[in-house]
Amino acid sequence: MKPTDPTHIAVVRVIDLETGGNGPQDVCEVGWQDVVQGEGGCWQIDAERGSHMVNPGRPISPETMAVHHILDRDVVGAPLWKEVAASVLQPDRPIQALAAHRAAFEQRYCTPRLTGGAQWICTWKCALRLWPHLPRFSNQMLRYQRMPEGLIHEIGLPAHRAMPGAYVTAHHLRDMLNEASLDQLLAWSAEPGLLPRIPAGPERGKSWDQVELAVLKAFLMDRDRDVRFTAENELARRGEGPSGRDMEPAQRSLL
Repeated sequence: MKPTDPTHIAVVRVIDLETGGNGPQDVCEVGWQDVVQGEGGCWQIDAERGSHMVNPGRPISPETMAVHHILDRDVVGAPLWKEVAASVLQPDRPIQALAAHRAAFEQRYCTPRLTGGAQWICTWKCALRLWPHLPRFSNQMLRYQRMPEGLIHEIGLPAHRAMPGAYVTAHHLRDMLNEASLDQLLAWSAEPGLLPRIPAGPERGKSWDQVELAVLKAFLMDRDRDVRFTAENELARRGEGPSGRDMEPAQRSLL
């Protein structure tokens, strides 16, 4: 695909990070893949993608090495995160938003100071809304459950590396943007995840409309923010929530 004139397109940049630990600067690789709006308003995968190794400034933990297989020797001489972040997160071409799968993880490192205050799309949260029939919602499970058109298998490998991860996520995002508006994806991403099924406990696997009222109300005390949010939504749908019957169900609603 030929690069499109950057002055006449809408762009969302997908970001994927690999880290060496849990510290605020522990990024050891950043990858990106742009999704652009082409002729007729259709979103597509752009030619712009890439990755940088990043020096986390301390040894990479064995736990994270076991996930991405990046070794300390791979990041020797690489720039620190604070030195490379802005060039990736605020590229020369204007972008409408940044995106990531379970974007809260990337946002821990891609702070507003580094992103210029960019808005974020969480493709995990949006997948819950758009494809609630699917059994699993991890980036790689969506890849093989959905088999997105045009995804070149080899470019999306190895898994758990930054550029391949961003490339796979971008195919989900492209399809989402062609199904719902950018504003809608941003709105869904600003809320907790709306879970299509109960994730744990005796009611695990049931859809929320199958649960008795007393059990549903008990979920309001759950430690998981997504569970509480989803229970509140179902209660409101039943006319039992704080907004009563005035609140519309959020599942599959479009702006």
